[in-house]
Formats: sequence, C-alpha cells, structure tokens
Amino acid sequence: MASRTRLVVCEGDETGQELLEQSLRVLDTGVLGIPIELLRFDLSLEHRRRTANAVVREAAEAMVEVGLGLKAATITPPGVGDVGSPNRILREGVGGSVIVRTGRRITGVVPLAPVVHPIVVVRMAVGDAYGAEERRSGTPGGSDEQAWRTERIDRGTCRAVAEYSFRTASAMEGCVYGGPKWTVSALYEGMLKEEMDAAAARHGDVRYRPTLIDAAYAGLLTEAGEQTLVIPALNRDGDCLSDLVLALFGSIAGSESVLLALDEELHPTVAMAEAPHGTAPSLCGKDVANPMAMLLACAAVLDHAAGHGDPALASAASAIREATLGAAADGIRTFDLGGDASTTEVVDEVLVRLARSAPEPT
Repeated sequence: MASRTRLVVCEGDETGQELLEQSLRVLDTGVLGIPIELLRFDLSLEHRRRTANAVVREAAEAMVEVGLGLKAATITPPGVGDVGSPNRILREGVGGSVIVRTGRRITGVVPLAPVVHPIVVVRMAVGDAYGAEERRSGTPGGSDEQAWRTERIDRGTCRAVAEYSFRTASAMEGCVYGGPKWTVSALYEGMLKEEMDAAAARHGDVRYRPTLIDAAYAGLLTEAGEQTLVIPALNRDGDCLSDLVLALFGSIAGSESVLLALDEELHPTVAMAEAPHGTAPSLCGKDVANPMAMLLACAAVLDHAAGHGDPALASAASAIREATLGAAADGIRTFDLGGDASTTEVVDEVLVRLARSAPEPT
C-alpha cells in the first residue's frame, strides 16, 4: 500500500462549500487507488466568528506541517471589527508569497478573445495595496479632503514572483511577458522589474518581453495567439489581471488558484489550491454551480504532492485534469458554459472517466 498523503481541507461558505464537497469525491481512495487523509477545518463565517479566527490560524499551522491545502470559497464580511478575510490570515500563516492562476482553453467553449495558448499570472500574495495603511485628511466631505494610502513591497517577494515566473515559463516553453509600470514608479514598482531582469539573466533560455502593465492588458488580445505567456505581477495588478485572463478563456470557473510558500531556494514548501471565484450565494442549494475550478484545484494540489517524487500522485493529478476538461469538451457542462448539466452530473461524469482511466489491478 502506498504511503498516505495528508491534505488540509478548509471548509467554506454557501456554494463554495457545496462545490468543495462535490469535488472531494474525486479524491476518494476508492476512486484514485491512493490513500489520502483529509484533515478538515471549518472555516465557515459562523465558525470563524465563534472562534475569533483561531480555526483559521490552526488550519494554517496544519498546512505548514503537511505542506498541502485545499480551500473552499469563504465569505469576507465587510464590517469593521468583524473577522475579516481568512485568505489573508492563511497567506500570512503559511508564509505564502506567490499566487499562480492559469487560464487555459476549454474545448467547446468559445473564448472572448483570440487566446490559444495558456496564460499564467504569477502575482504577489502579500503586500502592495492589500494591508496598506490608509488615512484621510482635510475637511470630511469637503473639496480639500484627501485620501492617503501607504503601500509596501519587499525584494524577497519580488524575487520569488520573478524567479517562479521564469521557472514556469521554462517548464511550459513560454514567454515571460508584462510587468509593472516601472517607468512611472521607478523605485516602488521598479523593484519588481529589477528582479525580473535579474531572473532573465539567470534563465537565458527563456524568452523575455518586459511590457508595461497597461500595454500588457492590450497585448493579451493579440500576444496570446503566439505562445504561452507567463505574467509576473504586483499583488493588485495580478488580482485584476487574473480575473481578466480567466474570463478571456470563457469562464472564471475554468481554472484553479494556487498559493505557494517558497523556501530559500524558491522551491514550494506549502501549496494551497482553491477556486478563484466566490461563494455565489444566488446559486446556493440549486446544484447548478460549475465545479471545474474546484476539480482542477484537486488536481493541482496532487501535482504539488507529486513534487516529492510520487509518480502515482502525478498520474492521478493528470487523470483528474483530463477527465474534468474532457467532460466539458464533450458537452457535459453547467449552464454558465452553455450546458444543462447539474453540478452533481458533471462530477458524476468525471468519476466515470476516472474509473475508465484507472490502471488494471495487478
């Protein structure tokens, strides 16, 4: 019997939790033939409030120990003094520095732009506009009132984003494209550009086309037809870019999001995969939400588990990804992708395909 893979599962809210439960069906030992132990933590809004976020910190500690996490979408309440965003606590708790999202063609779904090859957004997971200090001065409501925000980034995070971008481009035979607005912000945004240039010098085999962020937005409509693009980005830029990129391919639910913590050699020590979309309260309880992103998140977390040299995990990750995308290609899709299948029916079809692809017992 293969050694057991331990996986921290962060439960969520509304449709996010429903999609998590559906997607966990593909990780059953009886489906994959691989023993996976799920360590579950209830990150629903109610439980976060009840524990004053202690459960979120416990989940982060478990992920640091195990190295793998899978998270459902959660509610971030808007009120001041409430529990806030569990994502921020998890990122800080595991030491996450990079978030990776990959837009890819979904066969049978017409993209909104002439995108052909994958587009990978590698963004900062911490700093920049998020967590910045804010204040106002002047007369409240008056024409002299001013709003101030003090942002910061650090070179270590810039280096992690740049290096991981070049390693990804090398593995995918792609091009590192885009970047910050370094001409306007030479000291602040220029720090990321400096680390991009340094990574380019270390990876001479990777095509490098630094492009100002505004031009990169326009270029997405023309450049993606040539080859795979990998875009290093600041936190705020990457947040906006990744939503745009996924939408260009036809659905924000067609890709997973992966948070990475990296060691001193910039190799992953923790990988937490999730769907990039929210809790979709209007779809809650209707069994119609698209499970693709959560299914692909399951594949992604097994990919990172396989990084320790387990070919069975790598094979399982590939099988889940192929079954998920293959079902969509054959028309088994939810309403948002032009289909009429329910959430359960889509996952049922993925399970059928996984059973067909399973190796014969020896």
